[in-house]
Amino acid sequence: MLTIDKLEAGYGKVQVLHGISIEVPKGKVVTLIGSNGAGKTTTMRAVSGMVKPTAGSITLTGKRIDGMESYTIARLGLAHSPEGRRVFATMSVTDNLTLGAFPRLTGSRPKGDVKADLERAMELFPRLKERRTQLAGTLSGGEQQMLAMARAVMLNPEIVLLDEPSMGLAPILVDEVFRIIARLKSEGVTMLLVEQFAAAALNVSDYGYVLENGRIAVHGPADKLKNDPAVRAAYLGGGH
Repeated sequence: MLTIDKLEAGYGKVQVLHGISIEVPKGKVVTLIGSNGAGKTTTMRAVSGMVKPTAGSITLTGKRIDGMESYTIARLGLAHSPEGRRVFATMSVTDNLTLGAFPRLTGSRPKGDVKADLERAMELFPRLKERRTQLAGTLSGGEQQMLAMARAVMLNPEIVLLDEPSMGLAPILVDEVFRIIARLKSEGVTMLLVEQFAAAALNVSDYGYVLENGRIAVHGPADKLKNDPAVRAAYLGGGH
C-alpha cells in the first residue's frame, strides 16, 4: 500500500530523516513513535508532499509519489489529518467535511455516494452531527480534532495519515479518539499513525516503528514492541 524506502528529508540545510524505510500494508494500522524532534511529523509531511525528499522513494499503491505536489497525492488517495487540526475556521462543520471530498466532487477521484459518506461521518463522530451547522472555529479543541479526522475520511482514501490526533485533548476525549481509530481499523481503513501516547497507539496498531534522531531504531509487531524492555522504558512509561 504505502512504501517508504531509504527516505531522506529535512528543512534547508538541516537534515532530519536519515534513510528511513517504513511499510504500511493495506488494511493495517502502523504507528510511528519517538521523542519530540525525532522526525515523526517530518515523515508525515514528506509522505503528503509538504516536504520534498532529498533522497529515497515513496510509493502509494505501486506509484511513486515522492516529489509530487500535495494536491496530486491527495487525488491518488492519501489523506492527511495534520498536527494542529487546521480546520477551516470560518466554514461550517458540514462544509469542512464536504471539502474533504473535493477531489471526488471534481472527478479526480471516484465520486461514490458523497452524501451517504457525509452521514456516515456524522454517525462516526456524533459530536459533529450535533454541531453540523456550527462554524468550525467555534468548536472545542477535541471537536476540531474529530472534524480533522472526519474530513480526512471523506476523501474515501487509500490511506489516512493521522499526526498526533490526541494532542492537547482531555483524557476522556483521548479515549474517544482511540475508539474511533479502532473502529476505522475494523472497517479496513489503512492508517499511518503518529501519536504521543505510545502505549495507546500500539494497542490499536498492527505494527510499529521507533524513530530516534531521524533513523529507525527498532521495529516489529505492535505486541512485540509493547513488551520490549527498551521501548517500554523509553516510551511506555507514565501510565498512558
